[in-house]
Amino acid sequence: MTTWPILSVVTFLPTVGALLVYLVRGDDKAAQRNVRWIALWTTLVTFAVSLLLVARFDPTQADFQFVEKAPWLANAITYHMGVDGISLPFVILTTALMPFCIVASWKSVKLRVGEYMMAFLILETLMVGTFSSLDLVLFYLFFEGGLIPMFLIIGIWGGPRRVYASFKFFLYTFLGSVLMLLAIMALYWNAGTTDIPTLMHAAVPRSLQIWAWLAFFASFAVKMPMWPVHTWLPDAHVEAPTAGSVILAAILLKMGGYGFLRFSLPMFPLASQYFAPLVFSLSVIAIIYTSLVALMQEDMKKLIAYSSVAHMGFVTMGIFAGTTQGVAGGVFQMISHGIVSGALFLCVGIVYDRMHTREIAAYGGLVNRMPLYALVFMVFTMANVGLPGTSGFVGEFMTLLGTFKVSLPTTVFATTGVILSAAYALWLYRKVVFGALVKPSLATIKDLTFRESLTLVPLVALTILFGVYPKPILDMSATSVQQLVNNYNTAVTAVKAAALTQ
Repeated sequence: MTTWPILSVVTFLPTVGALLVYLVRGDDKAAQRNVRWIALWTTLVTFAVSLLLVARFDPTQADFQFVEKAPWLANAITYHMGVDGISLPFVILTTALMPFCIVASWKSVKLRVGEYMMAFLILETLMVGTFSSLDLVLFYLFFEGGLIPMFLIIGIWGGPRRVYASFKFFLYTFLGSVLMLLAIMALYWNAGTTDIPTLMHAAVPRSLQIWAWLAFFASFAVKMPMWPVHTWLPDAHVEAPTAGSVILAAILLKMGGYGFLRFSLPMFPLASQYFAPLVFSLSVIAIIYTSLVALMQEDMKKLIAYSSVAHMGFVTMGIFAGTTQGVAGGVFQMISHGIVSGALFLCVGIVYDRMHTREIAAYGGLVNRMPLYALVFMVFTMANVGLPGTSGFVGEFMTLLGTFKVSLPTTVFATTGVILSAAYALWLYRKVVFGALVKPSLATIKDLTFRESLTLVPLVALTILFGVYPKPILDMSATSVQQLVNNYNTAVTAVKAAALTQ
């Protein structure tokens, strides 16, 4: 048993790094160099400590582990932290990707470097806290707190329309979350506690389940984002700096899916089953419609942003299928998408740093000058398509398999998204990488530097490793997923049985 608060250390270590950055920040080159190294070492040490969680985690236990509990506000609200097989993969994904974001920003960010690094480090604390919270109020504070540093990252270090994009991002996500706050209050009045493990086993009246589910759904659907509340995402991605796009796609989008797994299914099983057809419909529209929209894009970042909406459609479909394969596939798809989409945005950032444009028409024939880049970009493009042998295939296949048991029409329509994803992803790759090198501006473009290779090669390895050997992620979450599905099915079956006897 762990005797020291390892989860709190992982959560708040980046904040300590942010305080150190605050103390040494400055405008001279020496101060900026020190700030970058402090930020990098903080994220690396945080990742190293988070690996202790994996080493000491018992995947055969469905209950929460590394639990920390202390009185906090009044008598009902506690500082309660812990992880299970569903939340731990997201904690590790967060701590693993942050060093890549710092390295990716090493030379591209020259304005107010100290404040930039502080924003990222505080954001890391808030993201890890979101995945580790076992109290509704604590979860809400971490969940909403993440908006602030991301708002600043887009609004200060973003592109020409950064202010518009940052306000749109903030207002969309915050408005949905106000309804969630009301639902949290209603749950507290019903059960007398905000403790998440207690609420998971509390009897929530059917009428309250319906309204609370809708309130939580409003928040999580915007965060994912689901169609039709997805329109803030392309704008935010286009204007965000490269590292901001990586975190937005890889981690912040996953908070919505995590919310469905942690709250919607276990706390409101009857409402989840009742609204499953609605979620299936929205998921299918997201998969097909946003894939078609992606085909029409002229900006590389926008295309990848729309592809993210389509891939999140597979996640919501799998989760609300309520089957073991569907839920496990949803978890795996989110982890895989975090790695692949983050890497794709890094790839876009690399050519943007050289050419200062993301227009697809501005490129062509890069394979002639950047063969290593072309190879790496190909791996991530194929993973985005869902090619067997890459991590993208495993998640999509499992969500389709899990949904097939529940809704055949949903599965058939969703499968067309696989074909459409191949269409837009391969079109992008052909336009950017293949063809003759006719544009004079590309004649002197350089291949990947050592620093850029350092950020992309580990992600290539993970993409292929989890495509060939998905066992580590699936095993970590298997017991918790099984318990979630069993509890969900038990609640739904009990209501059906009661209805038959009346």
